[in-house]
Amino acid sequence: MTSRIAGITAPARTDLAVLKPFRLATAGPDPMLLTRWVAGLPAWTPLALLAIALAWPAIAHAQGRYGYGDATEALWRWMPFLVWSGFFFNVLISVLSMAIGTVAGAALGLAQISQVPAIRRTAWCVTQLFRNSPWLVILFIVLLAFPFEIVIGGLIIPIPDWIKAVIGLSLPIMANISEIVRGAVNSVPTAQWEASESLAFSRRQILWQIILPQCYKRMIPPWMNWYAILTMATPLCSLLGVEELITLTRQAMEGENNHPELLVPFYSFALIMFFAYCYPIARITIALERRYAVKL
Repeated sequence: MTSRIAGITAPARTDLAVLKPFRLATAGPDPMLLTRWVAGLPAWTPLALLAIALAWPAIAHAQGRYGYGDATEALWRWMPFLVWSGFFFNVLISVLSMAIGTVAGAALGLAQISQVPAIRRTAWCVTQLFRNSPWLVILFIVLLAFPFEIVIGGLIIPIPDWIKAVIGLSLPIMANISEIVRGAVNSVPTAQWEASESLAFSRRQILWQIILPQCYKRMIPPWMNWYAILTMATPLCSLLGVEELITLTRQAMEGENNHPELLVPFYSFALIMFFAYCYPIARITIALERRYAVKL
């Protein structure tokens, strides 16, 4: 049976003030206050905020009087500098990295098929290490590990950042070329090895005179594919301070007072440059792959 309390659950028997029970739930700030406030806003509030967000760039444009026409004109002025000092430097980095990675990768790939277990396992470990590591992490390690200059006697040889970038990018390329070489050699039918051994060829003669000449055509398409991938990865060097296309693009926009309208034209130009260079390589790669495909 519920007890009857005068002034609370029953009519008051006196006109004196009655102290109501204290509720812990009402003590302190309401944790749902913000949620209730947001839920209490009218339904058209999100539309109003969206309209303000869309109108803000137009207001800033009207106040600044700097349009996309001015941004295009600025890009036209900076275009020779971005092409000759920027994009061609990306191409130079990619060519040097590919050259170093190809030579080192070919040697590493041949080491993977060595008959000496220690050499074969070491080459496999090196290949897997650089093949499955993020390129940006490798670049940072090379940047921090390599010295800024080498002193030989009284001769000081500086090592610029772009040389470090070339070395850093050549390492993953080396690992992937190593796999290309190993896979191409292993794709040659074993009958070629057996026939060569029956003619008393040495292993060196079999590799250089019989096996590898058959592998060149098979290695060209994936080699070109990795060169295109490498070229598209060269903008990572901008994080190391290398003055390539992306770095110079940022500097050019800073020279034009960093107007927001500069972002789309300048970065679109960089995108077009990389696309115009890499797309033909991709098409040629596909054509060569179809031409040199092994027909069973």
